Amino acid sequence: MRPELFWALCLSTAALPVCAQPSFEQIDAPNHVYDGGWEHFVGGGVAVFDCDGDALPEIFLAGGTNPAQLFRNRSAERLDFAAGTPESLQITGVTGAYPIDIDSDGQMDLAILRVGPDLLMRGLPDCEFAPFETLGFQTEDHWTTGFSATWEPEQTLPTLAFGTYVDRSNPDGPFGACGPTVLYRPDGDRYAPLLDLQPGFCSLSILFSDWSRSGRADLRVSNDRHYYVRGGQEQLWSINGDPREFTADEGWMPYSIWGMGIASRDISGDGFSDVYLTSMGDQKLQIFDPSADGPTWRDATYERGTTAHRPHFGNDGRPSTGWHAQFADVDNDGLDDIFVAKGNVEQMPDAAMLDPNSLLMQTASGDFKEGSAEAGVASMAKSRGAAVADLNADGWLDLVVVNRASTVELFQNTTTNGNWLKVTLTQDRPNPMAIGAFLELKTEQGVQTREITIGGGHASGIAAAEHFGLGPAETAEIRVIWPGGEIGDWQKVQANQTVTLSR
Repeated sequence: MRPELFWALCLSTAALPVCAQPSFEQIDAPNHVYDGGWEHFVGGGVAVFDCDGDALPEIFLAGGTNPAQLFRNRSAERLDFAAGTPESLQITGVTGAYPIDIDSDGQMDLAILRVGPDLLMRGLPDCEFAPFETLGFQTEDHWTTGFSATWEPEQTLPTLAFGTYVDRSNPDGPFGACGPTVLYRPDGDRYAPLLDLQPGFCSLSILFSDWSRSGRADLRVSNDRHYYVRGGQEQLWSINGDPREFTADEGWMPYSIWGMGIASRDISGDGFSDVYLTSMGDQKLQIFDPSADGPTWRDATYERGTTAHRPHFGNDGRPSTGWHAQFADVDNDGLDDIFVAKGNVEQMPDAAMLDPNSLLMQTASGDFKEGSAEAGVASMAKSRGAAVADLNADGWLDLVVVNRASTVELFQNTTTNGNWLKVTLTQDRPNPMAIGAFLELKTEQGVQTREITIGGGHASGIAAAEHFGLGPAETAEIRVIWPGGEIGDWQKVQANQTVTLSR
């Protein structure tokens, strides 16, 4: 069958997941295990970024009580990684990491989350790293499990937020003893002393997002009610001036879950970012309501079929536990799918012990169908952090999953059919990666809107070109709304390439 007829048939029926069923091959993974006591029941992240300039991203893996490790990318047609951890990154107590160019020098740095003092490591040539010595970053002994960053107006350094979990120093803990979300704001070319955002409710994921398309990012915090017990909820902090929480009077809908991870993407097509939240028991899809004149998201979990609330195969019918979540078009059909890493906290009897990861495939009607078993990524390990990223630069999104107490897993995307486009944004320093920009891509299927952010997920971050599935489209139009509001022109581009848009 000709490709255009294949896609016409798929896109005109509700059978899109069958037509475009993704497939992955499990590849021998790096020898690495995230492990440790109760402080490492959570965390277990991965950072994906290119640190040697060859356009193939490396992976940096949290180890818990094991040393963290960096694996250099040697992939060609087949995924291949080799151990290459510099001494400066052989760190214990690491729960996760996020790549970010803090000093805007074009070399990727790392924000490293730890049980203990967090670290900012400056990227050097050929995947070497050293601590920043001139930023005045003064961290404390926290149990850190979340990170996000944004550039506030007129600042040369990014504003950094670290989400902390249980306050281990509280003698009345662990229940009801939650640490704060910690904010580091720049003061010139250095960081001012840290600012605690109180109350804190044991966050496991945080994300700066310009939810209102106003040019200002606010900080969303997902909290684990297992430890805050009562009186807490999900949070949205305004950082415009002195930080403050949004309230129900402003449209924020109070919501309490066992919050583990945040994913953000416009899947409704209105240009505003929707969110997917992982939890114990079920996962929540919330669609932004632009008519509400405030930070209001409406639950669409059951309407769209995204609960992923129990194991989708096997004999364990107890509730699932979700961790990392990420929107990604794994079959390049132009519709964002959702990957969810799952796994019991440790031995919680009320939750499933055999809990396969989920890959929720979006259909042409906008709902989602489970597809991980058919795709070959339904691991039964106790998964935590993950990254869906193009690891061998072939235009198809691969998968790396960090598991608690068992080895990391690596899956190569072997799907066929469907075009793609990858887009890199650049601008003059500061903020050379244009964090806070909105990227719009238009084909006959409609407009895909992508907000450029750092944060979210579960202890895992990616610095890479933005990947779009195009389905049957062989061309697309793209434009950028740059930080500060400058709107670029629409540009026509050919499919199946990586393009760079410069401000």
